[in-house]
Amino acid sequence: MSPLPVAQSHAHPPHATPPAARVALTYEGRLLRRRRLEADDGTAFLVDFPATASLDAGDAFVLEDGRLIEVLAAPEALLEVRGGNLTRLAWHIGNRHTPCEIAEDRLWIQADHVLAKMLETLGASVRPVERPFRPEGGAYGHGRTFGHAHGHGHEHGHEHAPDHAHG
Repeated sequence: MSPLPVAQSHAHPPHATPPAARVALTYEGRLLRRRRLEADDGTAFLVDFPATASLDAGDAFVLEDGRLIEVLAAPEALLEVRGGNLTRLAWHIGNRHTPCEIAEDRLWIQADHVLAKMLETLGASVRPVERPFRPEGGAYGHGRTFGHAHGHGHEHGHEHAPDHAHG
């Protein structure tokens, strides 16, 4: 048995050469450092990045022989959120550091019954869907928003309003 090809880097689009194959990964699956994956054409390969990386649909793993394996966003269990005041609903989602994909007339978040109940209490219509998830990037339009609980003593220079403050 021959060793697996290794991807030690990735590339953002546009790509100089067309991808040799594709691999569909969920949002959580697109955050990785070291993992064995299998592309849609059966090519197994090892991802071995020097540090954890957040990939988006359209990025590609660069194999050691130069082949590209394009990343697709796999369908996953989400909640579709609609409501009369989408801006307010998005604020409440963001205040909980929850990844959110934003469209003009709806939002999508990962399935979470606690958030679903909160959003319904705020007047939202929430329904489960299965689709690819491509949430907004970080504050500068790229990267990943990492969720975290309030009250854990982090030191990155911002304050959180208490949940009861927004009546």
